[in-house]
Amino acid sequence: MEIINRIPRMMSMGRELKARGKRVGLVPTMGAFHEGHLSLMSRAREMCDTVIASVFVNPTQFGPSDDYERYPRDLARDAELAFTRGVDLIFAPLASEMYADGFSTYVSVEGLSDKLEGASRKGHFRGVTTVVNKLFNIVQPQFAFFGRKDAQQVIVVKRMVQDLAMGIEIVVGPTVREEDGVALSSRNAYLSSEERKAAVVLRKALERGRALYTSGERDTSRLAAAMRSIIEAEPRARIDYVSINDAADLSAPVVISLDRATLLSLAVFIGATRLIDNVVLNGEI
Repeated sequence: MEIINRIPRMMSMGRELKARGKRVGLVPTMGAFHEGHLSLMSRAREMCDTVIASVFVNPTQFGPSDDYERYPRDLARDAELAFTRGVDLIFAPLASEMYADGFSTYVSVEGLSDKLEGASRKGHFRGVTTVVNKLFNIVQPQFAFFGRKDAQQVIVVKRMVQDLAMGIEIVVGPTVREEDGVALSSRNAYLSSEERKAAVVLRKALERGRALYTSGERDTSRLAAAMRSIIEAEPRARIDYVSINDAADLSAPVVISLDRATLLSLAVFIGATRLIDNVVLNGEI
């Protein structure tokens, strides 16, 4: 397995693979691999001739109060794990090359990017869509693989691909969870043992919302209130947002429609660590 650090080398490889008619799959990541990432690589291995994982902690999607400097980085470990899932290449560029002096071009998906995560983390999705667009241009994949835990990211990237006629199929993998239901996240490593126990409250709140929906509740304010009450009962938890949105356009319905996919999502601080999670009702994103 080759690790490529330079953009010209990766572009040359991408052009060569395309000329040879290879089905190329890209798994964009920020490293610190866990089973969620690895499951996407396994899916890519099933679907593609060549699997490329990018490892890039993207500074433009982090805000001033975010954890860019302390975000976990261990490329050697990531490479070993990626190898076990059949990854052919890792593209791990330097920030100074991805954003060279004078860089001034950004991609923004209007309307979808300023809600939920975008409202809490100003400029976050401009950073996401810019770097994903650049990775797509460099690697030239036919398929790109994303996890559903970052549901809004999937929705935003899908819209970008559609609006800009990129011709790339976005494949969405399910959220991978621990036995207690906590969604796998690189940021789980920040949690103390007591905070890790408290983190299960996110899954409990979402399951409460799903259960109420299944029993017939359709009023979004009552569903959100029920989810909030679960979180508020946990002393180590602090709510950033609890939201119910149409999964296509992220509008906020008053009543859930039975014929449209609906996203129940939340962001919660457990101690100082911000975690996100979601479930989808009536379909998929």
